[in-house]
Amino acid sequence: MLNKLRLRRKEQTVMGHRLEEPRMTLMVVLWALVYVGLPLMAVGSLIDLGVQMVTGRCVGFWCWF
Repeated sequence: MLNKLRLRRKEQTVMGHRLEEPRMTLMVVLWALVYVGLPLMAVGSLIDLGVQMVTGRCVGFWCWF
């Protein structure tokens, strides 16, 4: 599996024009942050809020400000 990802693909052409290789773009990074980062931050914030409600100590990220 890893060898398939590591090896370069044969150059693809369409009607004589060379196609660009796929690459990571800024939009991929932004969408990954939206779909992965925001839910993780929300769950972490809820856990921190629950700990604060139970123990009375502020342990969340917002306590630093």
